[in-house]
Amino acid sequence: MTRDILIAPSILSADFAALGAEVRAIDAAGADYIHVDVMDGHFVPNITIGPGVVKALRPHTEKVFDVHLMISPVDLFIEDFVTAGADIVTIHPEAGAHVHRTLQLIKALGAKAGISLNPGTPIDVVDQVIDLVDLILVMTVNPGFGGQAFIASQLPKIEALRTRIDASGRDIRLEVDGGVNVETAQQAIAAGADVLVAGTATFTGGPDRYAENIRRLRTGP
Repeated sequence: MTRDILIAPSILSADFAALGAEVRAIDAAGADYIHVDVMDGHFVPNITIGPGVVKALRPHTEKVFDVHLMISPVDLFIEDFVTAGADIVTIHPEAGAHVHRTLQLIKALGAKAGISLNPGTPIDVVDQVIDLVDLILVMTVNPGFGGQAFIASQLPKIEALRTRIDASGRDIRLEVDGGVNVETAQQAIAAGADVLVAGTATFTGGPDRYAENIRRLRTGP
């Protein structure tokens, strides 16, 4: 099945002093999702934003808020982010004791549920929860910071997950995040990804460049 390639600019690379304007700019430039990286300085070595920022940004766009929670313990904060405006909530299996229950909680709150696999996380964790997830996120860097280099050894993982998704018959998006640029985007798409998270590659050059940056990520140079 041929699927549209969706671009999810990560606001981690945006101008934090003008986040509302930045979100409006990437919306106008053709972004499909707004990717929000939430880090706690504990599960990953960085601290970013909380649900208050998500709530403040929600009026600036009607695009899907794709919220990636890199926090632990994660269950305590899921309702706050859904209430703030998250449409998709993606969690890591290592961020709580019961990943199945965590995904059930996200769904019960009315959001779509995602599961994220770090480079060292085996794909088998997906098999027991594939009936619950709407999105699988493959990290092609170790999470915590933007601007890292794409880990090409994750491409076979993307291919294997595409096979699992297709076999499931479910409408599950396969997202890739980390070191995504014009070149690596095409490698990820060829491996089976259909959602690309891109921070630096989207926001480089300022608002006048966003539309072209997004186009190049989607279709190549």
